[in-house]
This record gives sequence, structure tokens and C-alpha cells, in this order.
Amino acid sequence: MRYNCWLLAVGLWLLALPVSAQSFKQIDEEGNITTRNEGGGNFNKHKTDTTKTKEIPRGLHVWTIDRQFGDVRPAEIDTMPHLYMNTIFNTGVYGEYNTTGNNYTPRLSRIFADRPEWDEFIFTQPYSWFVKQPDEFHFTNTLSPFTNISYDNCGDKQYGEDHIDAKFAVNANKQLGFGFDLNYAYARGYYSNQAASHFGATLYGSYLGDQYQMHALFTAYHQKVAENGGITNDDYIRHPEGEATSFTANEIPTILSSNWNRNNSQHLLLSHRYNIGFYRQERMTEEEIKARQFAADKKPKNKDGAESKPMGRPEGARVVGELPPADPSATQADTTRIVVDSHEKRDSLLAAEALNDSTMKQVFVPVTSFIHTLDVNNYDRIYQAHATPTGYYGNTYFDENDERVFSGDSIYDQTRYLTVKNTFAIALLEGFNKYAKARLKVFASHEYRRFHMPDTISGETYTTMGRHTEHDISIGGQLIKTQGKTLHYGLTAETCVAGASIGDMKIDFNADLNFPLFGDTVQLAASAYLHRTAPVYLLTHYHSKHFWWDNDDLSKENRLRIEGLFSYPKTKTQLRVAVEEMQNYTYLGMSYDYSDNSRTNMLANVYQETGNINILTAQLRQDFRLGILNWENVITYQNSSNKEVLPLPSLNIFSNLYIKFKVVKQLTFEIGADVTYFTKYDAPDYCPQLSQFAIQQNADSRVELGGYPFVDVYANMHLKRTRFFVMYSHVNAGSGTRNYFLTPHYPMNEGTLRFGVSWNFYN
Repeated sequence: MRYNCWLLAVGLWLLALPVSAQSFKQIDEEGNITTRNEGGGNFNKHKTDTTKTKEIPRGLHVWTIDRQFGDVRPAEIDTMPHLYMNTIFNTGVYGEYNTTGNNYTPRLSRIFADRPEWDEFIFTQPYSWFVKQPDEFHFTNTLSPFTNISYDNCGDKQYGEDHIDAKFAVNANKQLGFGFDLNYAYARGYYSNQAASHFGATLYGSYLGDQYQMHALFTAYHQKVAENGGITNDDYIRHPEGEATSFTANEIPTILSSNWNRNNSQHLLLSHRYNIGFYRQERMTEEEIKARQFAADKKPKNKDGAESKPMGRPEGARVVGELPPADPSATQADTTRIVVDSHEKRDSLLAAEALNDSTMKQVFVPVTSFIHTLDVNNYDRIYQAHATPTGYYGNTYFDENDERVFSGDSIYDQTRYLTVKNTFAIALLEGFNKYAKARLKVFASHEYRRFHMPDTISGETYTTMGRHTEHDISIGGQLIKTQGKTLHYGLTAETCVAGASIGDMKIDFNADLNFPLFGDTVQLAASAYLHRTAPVYLLTHYHSKHFWWDNDDLSKENRLRIEGLFSYPKTKTQLRVAVEEMQNYTYLGMSYDYSDNSRTNMLANVYQETGNINILTAQLRQDFRLGILNWENVITYQNSSNKEVLPLPSLNIFSNLYIKFKVVKQLTFEIGADVTYFTKYDAPDYCPQLSQFAIQQNADSRVELGGYPFVDVYANMHLKRTRFFVMYSHVNAGSGTRNYFLTPHYPMNEGTLRFGVSWNFYN
């Protein structure tokens, strides 16, 4: 498999070579689209000197878009060298996620303020490391074709991991750019029956014209994860000295075998708009003036060094008519001076001077936008099992003699979901005159949802694939300011006026204030939201062989959050504080009986906490630097008012100590170690039949996790356009308390040597 990955990487690179270079537009810090340098990338068919190497222009700009309206949001390129080695983990760059041990498996953030609300299709939400939402995807504009190949690996062919990601981007002209992203991740698993395999393919394009703009994104995912239900006895890890037989990781017995979760999904996002506006003259920036001068210097010259003139009439040649009289007495009075005797003539003269000024440019100023967004998502999920331990499930809802499902202990639970959402908006844009300080937008949307899952006919045991459809119509408005350097803000309000979710309401607000202080810029940011939403359909209705609920009595969930952020780059300090209050909090709970290295009477359902739950989050990011020594810290404090329903660790700590230096001014080294640690708490358990983390409800079998440091040592390097690392992850696995669990009964992988490399090519 490893050799196939290398062949794929080389093939994609070779495909990128023959594409010609073009210029592009970029998004500046304020979100405005501006023209970049277009020199140096044109093909000249008359050039015969092949001994000289053509300089390839380099430049790549990325941005994300708002999923609902397609608004452009500036983003950072995801090819940064720092902490590159941690991007390969589904535990997160800062180790803030709980997982089931193997890489690429489901995950859940321990930081509640970072957890998203429930998706309509809950089964793929825990795979957020691999499955990217449309508003997280990076669209591109590039001066020349750009290719990135990333590969990381650990272990051997029997237990190790392979991950390869190939990105390609190119521009056809200044406005049109497109590309693709192929991503494959395969982790065989160091424990039995826990392999994970994911493949994703994305094709995207964007057109950024003055009047018409478009973003299109199509993605297909295939996921397959083996489920082992956890190890039979945690003492195999915690107290191996008490076992009569010594086991390696792959020899430790697990609860389940021959059980899989499979997800196939396709996603299409098309967001486009038509702008109505006008053109006006603006003075170029210094960068744009230099770019124009660079392009002028590249114009062909004749052998005397003068700029070549276009073919046509020779200099001094007469086209038609007689030559002017040679007699000076016959020359008329001088009329070249313009007499300015009115305001109209003065304005015309100033406009003519502006057109002749080489430092001026014409800029399109949009006034009104008409926006349409199409969002289509199709999911097909299967939980399949060929063997189930006796008494493992507490309930069985299918007739075992029904030929439409697997009989006996076999399972084939299928759930399908299709959603089609159309959003139409009209926006009055900011900045077209001095009174338009903010963008005003009104919108309406229609969403169609269709679910397929097992159902019974007339209350009988006979089962079939039932179908349920929903429609929602929502309206809303938005007020947002993105231009300027001091103050930005945004307010969005939306409510459902018809359909299954009638009465749902969402109000979101954010703002940031930037001001100079002691030679740097301080940023004060605030955000808040008030959401009143009904639980998603799969939390109210779900049918399978061993889990079946119809919770029609669930109430709407109310959430209020206020969050503040203080950032001061000069001292490398960032402080984040969030307060949240929830009512009718909806969650999954599970229970089972545990005895004699087995689990029986497995039950799972959806619950609501009608009382109020309050969560306080305080997070400090503080970095220090002394010469080549660097120390980075992320410390998060959390407090939940109801730890039975919403357990959270009081402290979550990430610390990274490393030295950074350069060799021969090209090769950058970061050599150090990082540690992740969190205090003890009743961590959520994992229900493999639902691909979900769930609250431990049985007090007799409840497990407390935490109080264990996960330590990695690494050497992270950067050479020109190449990033690469060598890491030994979980270096302390064989020492200490050995309580290395992030999820009850799912131990993390032991110490593993890893390496990774990422190349950037500009062709």
C-alpha cells in the first residue's frame, strides 16, 4: 500500500507540470478583492532560446466562504511548518480531543465551548478530523500551478498507519481558479478489530469577477471503521503485572469482532452572486505600482533598447489630407491651452488628468448583490456485524426470522439521509459611499430533508425501510461590517416560519476592536449567540435492530453564550472567557452490566435535562521565547454546574517546549517535546453501534479517566518549500500509572515512531 501511495503522489505531480501560469486576484486583510502582479507567467511562442530557465512566479492565496451566503473570509494557508507533526492526529493539534485509541477514529472535544451543535446526520459528525465542512475548505488563487503532496507514516504493514493528501490548484485567468484535493487515511490499529480507512475526493472552482462571482465545491467521502467495543479488561493496560500472561497490544482480547461502521456521502455546494455597482478611480498602493512597473519592464524591447512599438503606420506618415502650412505667418493662434470658466470644465479636466495618471486604477464598487446558494448533502450509513456476544444487547426489535435483515446475531442497520437547501439573499454592500458603513442583507431559505430507516408496518414485526420527509422555510437578516482596521461587527438573525422546525430561532453576534498599544495592536473580540432549536430528527426518531426510539415529547433546546477574547501579540498572550447557559440540554446516554471481562444488557437512548446547566470556560494561551528556547502553553479551565449530565475536566493543559534554530540560513529546526494533560473526570463512553460518545449512566460500571500525561518528542524541520518531521509519540507509555485512556475501555496506542513530509511545487 505504501508503494501505491508514492506512485499516486508522483503521478499527480507529473500531471501538474504542463499547466501554464497565470495571474490572480487576492483577498486583502479587509476582505476586498484586489489584483495581484501578473508578470512573468506568459508563454511566448516566438521565443527560441531554450537555454535560459524561465522564472516561475510564486504566489498562493486562500480563503474560506460563508456556507449560507458565499461571503469571502480571509484565511491562513494550511502549509505552515510550526506544529506540522501534530496535524496528523485526530486528537487535535493541541491534544484536546478524546478518541477511541486508534488514529482516524471518532473524536469528541474535551473543551465544551469548541463542540459544535448536533448535525442532522449525527453519524459522521465525530469524524471531523477527516470530514471537512464547506465553510472550512480553502479556495485558492495562484500565480502558477500549485501542487502539495503530504505523506505521513508509522509502524509496519500489519499495525501501522499511512496517510497521503494531494492538493492541486491552478488559475485559468485572473478571475477563474479551480483545483482538487485527494485524501486517503488508513490506520490498521495496534489493538485488534480497530482498523480505520477513509477516502475523500474534492473538486472545487471559483470565479471572482467584478459583477459575477461564484464558488463551487463537490466532495465525496467513503469511510469504513472496524469496531471492537473496547478491551475486555482495563487491567491489561493499567496493571499488566497482575496478569498471569503477558499480552502485546494486538493480543489483548476485545468485546466485539467482525463489526463495522460504513459511511458514504456526497456533498455539493454552489454559491454565486450578481453585483450591481459602478467603477471609480482609486490610487494604487505601492505594491501595485511596483507590479505595474515590473510588467512594463517585461515588455519586449528592440535592439536599441527602446520599447518596441506596435506594427502600423510609420512614425510621421500622413494618413489623409494635406500637410500643415510651412509658412509661420500662416500658423493660427495657439489654442492648446484650455480655458476653465465653469465647474463642469474643471471636473472634466481633473477626470482626464486622473485617467492619464499612471498611479491611478479603475475599481469596481459593488452596491447591491443578488445571492443564491445551493447546498446538497446525501448520506448512506450502515452498521454491520457478523458476530455479537451472547446477551450483549438489552433489546432486540427485529424478528430474527425476518429475511429482510440478518438473522441470529448478525446486524445490518441502514440509515439514509438527503437534504437540499436553497438560500436567496439581497445585500446592500458596505463602502460604496461614506454613509454605507455596514452591509445589510435580507434572506430566505427552503430546506428539504428526507430520511430512510427501518420501520414496522401497522405495529407488526414485519420490517421495511421507512421514509420520512420534512420541509422548513426560514427568513432572516444580517448587518455586518468588515472594512476598516479598527472596528468590525456582525449580527445575524434567522427564524423558521413554516415547516417541521417552526419557531426555531438563531441570533448570532460578533465584534472585534483593534487599537495600537506600546508598538503593537491589541485585539478585543466578543461573540454571543441565542439559539432556540428543536432536537435534530435522528435524536427524536431512530430505528435499528437493537436501538429504537421515538421521542416526540422532546422540547426545544435553549442556549445562550457570551464569549470574550483578549489578544496581544507583543507578549504572545491570548485570553478567552466564555459563559454559557443551557435549558433542555439534549444528550445520549448508555449503560451496560460489566462482569467477568464481558459486557451485557447494552442500552442507549436520548435524554433531556429540563433544568438549567451553566458552563464557565477560561482559556489562556501564553508563549515565551528566550533566544532559541521557546515554550508554548494552552491552559483551559472549565466548570459544569451538572457533572452528571455534562462532565468536563476542570483543567486541560497543552505545553510545548522546543528549541528553534537555522542551519545554513535555509534549514529550520524545531526540536522539543510536548505534553497533553487533563484532570480526572467521568469521561463519556463510546457507543460503536451509533458512532457516538455517550454519558456513562450506570454508576456500578462508571470509569474515571484523566490524570495521565501524554508526551511526544519530535524534530520538526522546514527547508524552502518542504516540511518534514520525525516523532516518537507517547514516549512515556511504558512508565508511570499506565492510565492512558481517553475513552473508557479504549486504550491509546503505545509508543510509536512516526515520520511525515510535505512538498510544495510551483510548476
